[in-house]
Amino acid sequence: QVQLVESGGGLVQPGGSLRLSCTASGITLDYAIGWFRQVPGKEREGVSCITWPDGSTYYAESVKGRATISRDKAENIMYLEMHSMKPDDTAVYYCAVDDGISDYGCSPLDFGTWGQGTQVTVSS
Repeated sequence: QVQLVESGGGLVQPGGSLRLSCTASGITLDYAIGWFRQVPGKEREGVSCITWPDGSTYYAESVKGRATISRDKAENIMYLEMHSMKPDDTAVYYCAVDDGISDYGCSPLDFGTWGQGTQVTVSS
């Protein structure tokens, strides 16, 4: 059974940090991986991705310099670390994986397997 399970969300104070984890089962993290976020009424947006096959790393302008995407292929876990958190970072965060070619960079269109999402709220 293919499954992605996020953890690490919650309440973060402005200026704080967090690390989201995504544990994969039934699917490898060797190909494209990504973190996305969505707020009510808006489209899901790419936060950070590693594309395949070129292995390019993408960061949204809004998180550039504050976020780091990584993966542990041996443990089959991917991470998103963010610091200097802002209220605008409040959203449901999703991890995603795909074993196909990344045609659109860091777009939901390139990903077929998704986690259930974890809420991140940045507030004092």
